[in-house]
Amino acid sequence: TIVFAGLLGAILWNLATWLLGLPSSSSHALIGGVVGATLAALGTSAINGTAIVQKVLVPSVLAPAIAGGVAILSIRLAARLTARTPREGAERGFRRGQVASACMISLAHGTNDAQKTMGIITLALVAHGTIDQDAGVPLWVILSAALAIGAGTYMGGWRIIRTLGTRLTDITPPQGFSSDTSAATVILTASHFGFPLSTTHVASGAIMGSGIGAS
Repeated sequence: TIVFAGLLGAILWNLATWLLGLPSSSSHALIGGVVGATLAALGTSAINGTAIVQKVLVPSVLAPAIAGGVAILSIRLAARLTARTPREGAERGFRRGQVASACMISLAHGTNDAQKTMGIITLALVAHGTIDQDAGVPLWVILSAALAIGAGTYMGGWRIIRTLGTRLTDITPPQGFSSDTSAATVILTASHFGFPLSTTHVASGAIMGSGIGAS
């Protein structure tokens, strides 16, 4: 019941921000929904406040800033390396490279966001008694999360795409390559250490950093 209530709250928030074209964090909506439902049902004693601060709140603040800083350095390094290259040739190369960097950030997204979805489903299965706590994540849960995140990507959230692609800063191919690579690097590093980030906010920070670095 607690897991269902938390999921319902997160879904309603995500739908509202999607309709408004706001790049919100699905990850933190999910965590906040479950924490809120737990507080309502069991009280503060059921919440590990230290873990939430260390593993959720602190990384959520630092990660976008770090991604922005890395993107600033990345775009300036890219500009220096291609200073003697004709502009059209450089942009053509970065445009091709952005395909690879976009694939990289998609992979990073799966290593962080999809894992949280799998964790919530596994939590529900453990709470129901379907599997033991140490049983691991069932294969069908992994496949379900992968198919759902793939289907959502295919459907497209054009309002959010427009916000990130045109309303934060003017994106050129070098900036797109730098921001994608910077965001993917930060997300993959956080996933390695087990920190649940907002990939949306990390990408936003990297995009703004690439804009600052190019100015």
